[in-house]
Amino acid sequence: MTALISGIVHLVGVLIAGIISLLCFAFWLWMLIHAITNKGLSDGEKILWVLVIIFLPFVGSIIYFFVGRTKAF
Repeated sequence: MTALISGIVHLVGVLIAGIISLLCFAFWLWMLIHAITNKGLSDGEKILWVLVIIFLPFVGSIIYFFVGRTKAF
C-alpha cells in the first residue's frame, strides 16, 4: 500500500513539473515571437532582445516582458 501511495505522489509530482515546464516554454516562445514582431523596436533592439531571450531563456523572457514589451504600443 505504501508503494502505491508513493507511486501516485511521484506521478502527480511529475505531471505538475511537466505542466510547469510546458507553461514556461510557452511563455518563452510567446516572448520570443513578440520580440521579433514588435513594431515599436528598431532592428538593432529586436536583435538584442532576441539574443537575450535565447541565451537567457526564462530570465530573458521575464525581463523582456517587463521592459521590452512596453515599447509595443
